[in-house]
Amino acid sequence: MPIILPMPAAPTPLSSDPATDEGRYLALQARDARFDGQFFTGVTSTGIYCRPVCAVRTPRRENCRFFTLAAQAESAGFRPCLRCRPEVAPQALSGFGQVHAWSVQDASHMLVRQAVRLLDAPDAWDGGQGASAADLARRLGVSDRHLRRIFEAALGVSPLQYLQTRRLLTAKQLLTDTQMPITQVALASGFGRVRRFNAAFTGHYGLNPTQLRHSGGTRGAASGRSVRLAYRPPFDAAALLAFFAQRQFEGVEWAQPDNAVLRRTVRLRAGGQETTGWLAARFDTARHGVLLETSDSLLPVLPQVIARVRAMLDLDADPAAINALLHHSFPAGDGLRVPGAFDGFELAVRAVLGQQITVAAARTLGQRLVERFGEPITTPWPQLRRLFPSPAVLARAEGDALGQLGIVRQRQAAIVALAKAVDGGQIALHPGADVLATTAALCQLPGIGDWTAQYIALRALRWPDAFPAGDVALHKALGVQGHKHPARAALAVAAAWHPWRGYAVLRAWAAGPPHSTEL
Repeated sequence: MPIILPMPAAPTPLSSDPATDEGRYLALQARDARFDGQFFTGVTSTGIYCRPVCAVRTPRRENCRFFTLAAQAESAGFRPCLRCRPEVAPQALSGFGQVHAWSVQDASHMLVRQAVRLLDAPDAWDGGQGASAADLARRLGVSDRHLRRIFEAALGVSPLQYLQTRRLLTAKQLLTDTQMPITQVALASGFGRVRRFNAAFTGHYGLNPTQLRHSGGTRGAASGRSVRLAYRPPFDAAALLAFFAQRQFEGVEWAQPDNAVLRRTVRLRAGGQETTGWLAARFDTARHGVLLETSDSLLPVLPQVIARVRAMLDLDADPAAINALLHHSFPAGDGLRVPGAFDGFELAVRAVLGQQITVAAARTLGQRLVERFGEPITTPWPQLRRLFPSPAVLARAEGDALGQLGIVRQRQAAIVALAKAVDGGQIALHPGADVLATTAALCQLPGIGDWTAQYIALRALRWPDAFPAGDVALHKALGVQGHKHPARAALAVAAAWHPWRGYAVLRAWAAGPPHSTEL
């Protein structure tokens, strides 16, 4: 059976959405960052395609062709602009909270959407070096021919063309923003062989990787590992970083809302190998972007790091579509984003620790867990010195050791069972995972109920319609705490917020009394 991600209903159309070419041209003239990544403009007089925010002189209307995807523009023979850099733009189809008109409740379109999510999440499937569209079809449980047919019908390009464009744009970003050797760039961006990479790059862009690096300039030359990521405004970066700061474990994470910086240690598995290091993300609100710097150890897996950071900071959300539905109920929340997680397992453990206790108490337990089971790591900052414990380590943790940290027996069992399931591959906690299957599997573990599963779906699986109906703070914020069945009452209130109930939860928490039951 194919693995299909359930889709919520499409939102009410926006009056500001440039659904027509004339509307897109007006957005292009205004350099409107709200539509960044939602379309690209191919200029016939130059053979270049650009983002709506490109700073070059606006081309004449008759010279413009508009595309929803970069892959469509490249398939039509256009090359990416070296100035506005389409590879930096927010994702249009796979981002958290993205629901487009073609993503209706139809099995074929749902399958295409899941395929796009996997293609844009390099560590969510075996889509690394040498992976093909046929590998993706097998992952989804359908034939290569069937996937290609419905993919082309929905998007106008084949899965292979989409995957090729994704890899080439990833390589372009690494070539422009870092000093990684070209061989390392080829492997990191998904090309199994350097010769194949050079041929594809030259064939699509008309210059070889070395020439592009010289043409585009190496913006990360100072450190050799800095990349720029864009988002669509409005974005309340201070609120997002304050959320992380309130829950940070000393030594693992260091959020600075006043300086718009988030730093943390990281661990990830890619290609069957574990990689550790650190990252620093600094918001550039004036340019609607984030500057990401990583340790040298993470360079071989930089595309995976970028994808996880985009999810962690919710950079691909479409606030215009979300606010069209939620602004009336939460007028002060237009810039709020759903905080994600760099590592789904870490988030899941945090959720277990936060069951029915205050954020401060859960943070204390988590701090003890890190100090007892986390590995030391060297970083440029004394505030970052430990890694969060791996699933393998916590899977072997004994009850006495966890009990000595103040963790009650029920949560001890939940953490160990969760760690064993993740370490053994029975449960995967990433944005490409099947939401219904994963939440059902979580609820089968001891000590994990619907609240915890929905919270994990919200922040780790990046499901925009997740709704922890049993959350006490949510009941207070929605004014249903005195109801005979507050969870049912909360679900009834939230019915009007499909498909953005996850964003509504964050806005309700922010607008209501201080929440105390989640981490």
